[in-house]
Amino acid sequence: MSTIFRNIIAPLSMAVAVMMPATAAAPQVRTQAPGYYRMLLGAVEVTALSDGTVIIPLDQLLTHTTSAHVAEVLASHRLGTRVETSINAFLVNTGERLVLIDAGAGTSFGAHAGGRLPDSIRAAGYRPEDIDAVLLTHIHGDHSNGLTVDGKAVFPNADVYVDEHDAALWLDPASRDRVAKGHAHTVDEALAAFAPYRRAGKLKTFRGGAEVMPGIRSVPTPGHTPGHTVYEVSGGGQTMRFIGDLLHAKDVQMAEPEVTISFDEDAGAARRQRETLFADAAARGYVVAAAHTPFPGVGHVERSGRAYAWAPLHYSALQ
Repeated sequence: MSTIFRNIIAPLSMAVAVMMPATAAAPQVRTQAPGYYRMLLGAVEVTALSDGTVIIPLDQLLTHTTSAHVAEVLASHRLGTRVETSINAFLVNTGERLVLIDAGAGTSFGAHAGGRLPDSIRAAGYRPEDIDAVLLTHIHGDHSNGLTVDGKAVFPNADVYVDEHDAALWLDPASRDRVAKGHAHTVDEALAAFAPYRRAGKLKTFRGGAEVMPGIRSVPTPGHTPGHTVYEVSGGGQTMRFIGDLLHAKDVQMAEPEVTISFDEDAGAARRQRETLFADAAARGYVVAAAHTPFPGVGHVERSGRAYAWAPLHYSALQ
């Protein structure tokens, strides 16, 4: 082999060796990226945020039905009875204020469920301390316990807004003996979650139906809790309603809105609120933002025969 030929081939051989894939297997990551999804309502920016998921036994929790029927319906959707359920929150940037709707679960479910909201906020380009106000659809652990971690406010510069009926119930120690059986722990959790905000004078209550702040209207929907609230935001000729816990299990409750859940304080009222919301959303066509529909939890309610169906918004990379 001539010297010239060797000088050409040797570098090529080295290049091929460098380009060969590694033979050692790459380690699996096995974690999900922080979740956020951005939408625009005219000049209003809405960002869906993931607080993670939690697995719940819907066949044991759903009421006004039977476990066998729930299992059958879930199976028709290729689901078992232990369903991985999203915990969603929503960030509304009005251009003047940064408003968080619901605060996630914090450490309620341990290290492997929920508690990811602060990371999702940062991934979305904000910081927890940037938030001006937190609007709670209601006081339950997966919506309000994320206000505080280790006794410290996660959103130190925010005022926290909640309907006066929920504040009166869940922030009164005497309510331990008044709430539904098995719900007393919510009182203790709420007292701890709200403590730093109450000390700082940052807890604000309102009566349902008020404009809580410019551009954000509260719609009273009592039943799931006495002060359960839907928030409505409009912009660019569009409307979005943040419905909290009016919907827990879309694969069952869209077709059967009369099905309730054991977390309801007043199951009959909660059912009526859901039926009213579904009919209104289907008729008016506004966007629904749901706390426990698979992330990002935004879509439309559509008529399906005599019942309803969930139609997720199409993904859009255009803003």
